[in-house]
Parts: sequence; C-alpha cells; structure tokens
Amino acid sequence: MSLHKNHPFHLVDCSPWPILGSLGAMITMTGLIKWFHLFKSDLFLLGLLITTLVMYQWWRDVVREGTFQGHHTFNVTMGLRWGMILFITSEIFFFISFFWGFFHNSLTPAIDIGMNWPPRGISPFNPIQIPLLNTLILLTSGLTVTWAHHSLMENNYKQTFQGLLLTIILGIYFTILQAYEYIEAPFTIADSVYGSSFFMATGFHGLHVIIGTTFLLVCLIRHYFYHFSSIHHFGFEAAAWYWHFVDVVWLFLYISIYWWGS
Repeated sequence: MSLHKNHPFHLVDCSPWPILGSLGAMITMTGLIKWFHLFKSDLFLLGLLITTLVMYQWWRDVVREGTFQGHHTFNVTMGLRWGMILFITSEIFFFISFFWGFFHNSLTPAIDIGMNWPPRGISPFNPIQIPLLNTLILLTSGLTVTWAHHSLMENNYKQTFQGLLLTIILGIYFTILQAYEYIEAPFTIADSVYGSSFFMATGFHGLHVIIGTTFLLVCLIRHYFYHFSSIHHFGFEAAAWYWHFVDVVWLFLYISIYWWGS
C-alpha cells in the first residue's frame, strides 16, 4: 500500500480498541445491574478494568499519532476541536436536565413533600462553609490553568509545569472536600426529591472534576516529556476547555442548589 496521500486527513489504521471498548462498556453496565440486584460487584469491576485498559491504550495510540507520527495536521486538529466543542455541548445539556428537575421541584414543591422547599426534615448545607471554599478553589484552578496555557503559548516550560501542577492539586483538594461533605451530609440520596437532586447533580459534577483532573495529569506528564509546543498543543487546550466547563457548572450548582435552594 502506498504511503503517499493526496489529502490532509488522517485515516486511522485497523484497531481493536473500538470493539473491545464496546464490550467493556457492555460488561460494565451488565455488571452494574448485577451489582444492584444481586449485590455482587465482580462483573462490574471486570468491565471497569477492561474499559480503563482500552481507554489507556486507545489514547496512547492517539498521542503517538499526533506527537510522533505527525498525523494531526491543521485539518485534523480542526476536526478534533469541533469534536471537543460538540462533546462539551452535550455535557452542558446533560447538566441542564439536572437543573431542570431541581427547579421544577423547588419552584412548585408537590404536596408529597409538604409543599415546602427544602422539604420538611431536610437540613441543607450552609452555603458559606465548605461549598464557598470549594467555589474559591475551582475559581483559583481556572486561573492557574489559564496561566499554564498562556505560559505554554509563550514557550515558558517551567511556568506551564507549575500552573498545571497547581491546577491538579486544587482539583484533588476539591474532590477531598466534596467527599468529606458527603460523609458529613445530614441527608442521603434517598431523602425525598431534594436528596436525589442534590446528590445526582453534585455527584456527577464531582465525577467530572475527577475526569478533568486526570485529563490535566496526563497533560502534565506529556508536557514533562516535551510533547507540546507553543503552536501544537490541542491535547492541553481540550483539557483546559473541559476544566473551564467544570468551573462554570459548579458556579451554577453553588448559586442554585447550595445558596438559593437552601
């Protein structure tokens, strides 16, 4: 087969990862059902392991194609940019569904919960304690990731590394505080629609923080090995976009659920 091509796009080689990733996702979801009904998590953990290994190897291949093989041309990068934009847009609508449910129940509380919001018997969190601290942490992390991005565009290796490291530390700190808040919570996910709305919205946001922190950690490792340049660093840019999205969602969560909803 000829190695020459008359187009700027990257046609990927045959790969086992799509089919293996699909099988991993199917085993994970089947295992989740088994866990819920039979209280056995073995199949779920197996599916999670398969999915994690496939993700690692698939993205390793993407890094290799973009960094060492030069397949990420301008046109390919533009496609990746639009893919990331559409992905974040889909995530925005994912969170809109939680906000919709929250406001539907809080603005017109049903008779089932005593026509009160929060429902009688629920003690909400004080919004000026841990929630406010977490807000400051995420806002600060938005500044540090922007600092890292601008340093990278200016070819400042040291400050890019410092900015990324600080952002990751702040992300981990946020996750620890969120876990502590869950442990100390005076209500559970089973406590009426308030508990369901609170833990679903903040829980999925916490999951996104963990994913974003991992994304930035991978970028830090890649930066350490000089994978990025001032003009070719879309992997980092995508991570920064995702982190800013996580920041903005938290601001809406804090204002609506923690502050107004309490």
